[in-house]
Amino acid sequence: MTDVGNILYPVEDIEQAVRFYRDGLGLTVKFQDGGRFAALDGGGVTFALAGPEEDVTGGAPAASFRVEDVAAAVARLTGAGATLVRGPEEGPHEVRAVLRDPAGNPFVLYARRK
Repeated sequence: MTDVGNILYPVEDIEQAVRFYRDGLGLTVKFQDGGRFAALDGGGVTFALAGPEEDVTGGAPAASFRVEDVAAAVARLTGAGATLVRGPEEGPHEVRAVLRDPAGNPFVLYARRK
């Protein structure tokens, strides 16, 4: 069986990205190599941030984050610099929203319907 080792996001500014995900979503920083790379604890998967020197993907993959309250998380994150792309809306199994972080990377927030 293969486990997800990390989800990699390329960013221009590691410090800004670390502040955003640490303070906005409450992720814990596991490791940071200056402006090159940072690894955050994503609760069973590492959420990795790659600065320009470490951007090996050349792209912008998306990660999904489970939260307690999508609307509250959207408000907190847009207040921290995220851009709302879509939602919050009810999906087939959850409430969800799509946002972009300050570096322009897409991500999804979701929670079980109440």
